[in-house]
Amino acid sequence: MAGGERVVRTVAREFVQKLVTLILLGALVACSKPPQPEPAETARPTGLVSIPAPDPSKYPRVKDMSHWQNPYLLVREDGIGLVDLSNREIHMLKPEEVPGKLVSLPSSAWPYGRVVLVGESVPKAPNEQTKADVRKNRALLLGTLKELDVQYREAP
Repeated sequence: MAGGERVVRTVAREFVQKLVTLILLGALVACSKPPQPEPAETARPTGLVSIPAPDPSKYPRVKDMSHWQNPYLLVREDGIGLVDLSNREIHMLKPEEVPGKLVSLPSSAWPYGRVVLVGESVPKAPNEQTKADVRKNRALLLGTLKELDVQYREAP
């Protein structure tokens, strides 16, 4: 009987171990939360919601961008220039001033919808710092335009 008793104890011990493991696993699963869905990004009002989406059929030909009527932004090493289309004067802005300036433009300044023309103005022999400043300002501008839901076209 000693051998049969030993077998029963071994089977009982294995059964209890498996039962405890199963209970702990069940408790762990029961206590865990299901994965939460990522909160959807809500579009922030930008002040440009009254401006319609861009309409490429209204854009002038690429060869004839001198007739561009929407805002024209010029990336420079010292900031972002907003070109006054009536007299071709460039009004320099800090990158953080661009959203406020675009929002302040009348809706008549957007005949093609929410799209701007973006160009670059770099000195003839730029040094590495100048190139880096232009790249930085361009990246800041394009990020701002994306946040404002404003498309852009490259100036030729």
